[in-house]
Amino acid sequence: MLSTFIIALREGLEAALIVGILVAYIVRTDRRHLLKPVWTGVTSAIVASLALGGILSFTSAELSSRGEELFAGITSFLAVALVTWMVFWMKRTARTLRDDLQGKVDSAVLTGPISLALVAFFAVLREGLETALFIYTNFKTVGAASSATIGLVLGLALAVALGYLIYNRAVKLNLAKFFTVTGVALIIVAAGVLSYGVHEFQELGYLPGVDTYLWDVTPWIAKESLLAALLGGTIGFDTTTSIVQFLASGIYLAAVLIPYLSKKSASAPRVKASA
Repeated sequence: MLSTFIIALREGLEAALIVGILVAYIVRTDRRHLLKPVWTGVTSAIVASLALGGILSFTSAELSSRGEELFAGITSFLAVALVTWMVFWMKRTARTLRDDLQGKVDSAVLTGPISLALVAFFAVLREGLETALFIYTNFKTVGAASSATIGLVLGLALAVALGYLIYNRAVKLNLAKFFTVTGVALIIVAAGVLSYGVHEFQELGYLPGVDTYLWDVTPWIAKESLLAALLGGTIGFDTTTSIVQFLASGIYLAAVLIPYLSKKSASAPRVKASA
């Protein structure tokens, strides 16, 4: 539940801020007639993201047992790569995001409402597709669909509420700290997803050491227990973890967290909803 909540909150707020920037700029420049294509693009992006989630779930359900393991492993690796790239992308471009979006709006206005709708569509779609893929793989990792769904709904609801309040300047959120903390949380969740993907490939025989456990705590913590689900949903902990899984997630955490938290490359997100 906590992991899906963090994913939905982080990615949902990013999307909400992007929409807020677009809407605020159009309103401030007294071009309210352009709001319709913007909302059309946003709605289309949301529908496309939901469609991806449905396709992933349907495809997984229709595959054989071995095919499902392969599909789960590949999507896990793709999700980790995409989330890692997006975390660094936001860190790198946050300072100029508002100006970039406003420049795209000005350029799109010259070519018509369809171009403006496409600007909004692709700006939101980037966040939506990432969320759909990462949520899908996280659902597979956690295993408890009901609690994960609750976390997803709560995270998205809070993201929308915060985005609206920031747009209306009802609350002031330190976005630098927010994106740094949630970025670290996403990286930790991604390490758990990576470990899950490694396990699936071990089960298929593509990676060695499937039965070489670093720990096996199932005598004390059952895989289906609430504690196991809680630990799995927060830090990706598995009651049976192989040495290869541990090494893969550990190397990933070190390779990603060190540069992400380094002050040399730090770039505090200064995303504003209005210009």
